[in-house]
Amino acid sequence: MVLYLAILLFLVIGFYLLLTLPSKQIAAFVVNAGPVVLIIIGLVLTLFRRGAIGFPLMIMGFSWWRRNRSKRPIRSAQGQKSTVRSANLEMELDHDTGDMDGTILTGRLQGSRLSSLSEEELLSLYVDFRSDPESLSLLEAFLDRYVPDWRDRADSSGSGTQNDQSAFDHMTREEAYQILGLEPKASQEEIHQAWRRLIKGVHPDSGGSDFLAAKINTARDILLK
Repeated sequence: MVLYLAILLFLVIGFYLLLTLPSKQIAAFVVNAGPVVLIIIGLVLTLFRRGAIGFPLMIMGFSWWRRNRSKRPIRSAQGQKSTVRSANLEMELDHDTGDMDGTILTGRLQGSRLSSLSEEELLSLYVDFRSDPESLSLLEAFLDRYVPDWRDRADSSGSGTQNDQSAFDHMTREEAYQILGLEPKASQEEIHQAWRRLIKGVHPDSGGSDFLAAKINTARDILLK
């Protein structure tokens, strides 16, 4: 008898607290706290030898909790970035904003950020990188986004670049994780979500870069093998 009175008092107090909350908070509270309440009540009933009622309540609570957890979206950490590295350039893509920037790894401007350079300096890099198709493709992706008319000023000779697919074939799993901005042993769902976020910003159909899109697709394929 005491047990049932305690449960009734618990429910009355919970109902009273719900009446003082806004409707949206009530709905969120019921969805999040409902499974816990069922599990607790079921556990108490089972401990007081009311397992015929308590055990089913515990099962219902666990099932409800697992269903809520499966519906919860996977969120990427704020400030998460992907990294694509070539011999002369390391490019970063921000997952939250879609912005990109790069660090020069060699030469007279070593250590400089692309965003800190003038248009003339960027175009001079375009000439310097012609012997490195991968670095050149990364630089083109940056110029296409931030200096839309750069091709009109660049020397047309040799301006077309061909992506070196063989470089993609030798991509390691560590490089693939860096490109997608993921930690090692990320789940398949996390890989898919990171790929979807990134490909939206760099896909050629959206005015992005063929090279970066190919890199991101290759990274996804390697990690999902």
